[in-house]
This record gives sequence, C-alpha cells and structure tokens, in this order.
Amino acid sequence: MRVLRAVCLWMIVAGVVSGPALAQETSPKSVAFFGVTLINTGVEAITDTERARKAAAEAQIVDMMTASGRFTFVDTASIAEKADLYANLAQCNGCDTTFAKELGADLAMTGEFQKTSNLILSFTLYLRDAQTGALVGGGSADIRGNTDDSWQRGVSYILRNRILK
Repeated sequence: MRVLRAVCLWMIVAGVVSGPALAQETSPKSVAFFGVTLINTGVEAITDTERARKAAAEAQIVDMMTASGRFTFVDTASIAEKADLYANLAQCNGCDTTFAKELGADLAMTGEFQKTSNLILSFTLYLRDAQTGALVGGGSADIRGNTDDSWQRGVSYILRNRILK
C-alpha cells in the first residue's frame, strides 16, 4: 500500500512539475505566411481561374492551420514593400525568415504551385524556424488535373499529413 501511495504521489508531483512545461510546448506558434507563388513552366499562361485557386488555397492554409489551435498568423503588411522586391519568397536564400523575425513571428511559411501543364501541377509548402532558418515542416504534392478540387486536395494532403500530423 505504501508503494502504491508513493507511486501516486510521484505521479501527481511529476504532473504538476511537467504541466507548465507541456503547456509551453502546446502554445500556438505565430506564423508569418508570405503566400504562395505561381510558377508556370508550361506553354499555357496562368489564368484568372488559377489566380483565384491560389487565393483559395492560401485561405485554406490559414483556415486549417488556425482551426488546429497550434498556429496563429501575424500581419505581414508592414514588410510587403520589401517582400515585393522578390519574385518568389520560397527561393530567396532566407529572406522569408528574416522578414518573419522582423515581424516577431516564430515561423515563416511560403509555398509554390508549379504548373507544368493543365494535367500536371505540383504544390510545395515550406515552414521554417524564423530564428534558425531550419525547415521544420512542409511537403510536396503532385496534382493531376487543373481543377478547384485537385488544388484543394493537394493543399489538404500536405497540411493533414505533413504539418498538422
């Protein structure tokens, strides 16, 4: 009986001591999301429909990550002028993390939709630590078919299986 009491007491103390530490680990991370870049390597021009899909994908990313309770998003408007100097913040040698740091965010997030043709597209999402620049999450999905549903499924796949997992 004494052993059982000792074990229970130890578990209670361990829970009290580790509780605040766990709470810190589960507090939401702030994200500076710089949007998704459309890359066209095909012969057909980017369409207004694809631009609308890009905007919908960006909203989907913010909505799903916010709904998880693990992420909050910071306003990036104050660095927009600097960011506009780069064609693709996902490939700017760390400017995304520099901007995220300026904004006080924990993480920097960028993405790319690459259109090879109306049949072959890919989506990549990068989530980097703002302090170190280390890649801490993200992934890539090949998309077949240039439809609203295929873009939405590609984004959802990366979020569910690579970021929110």
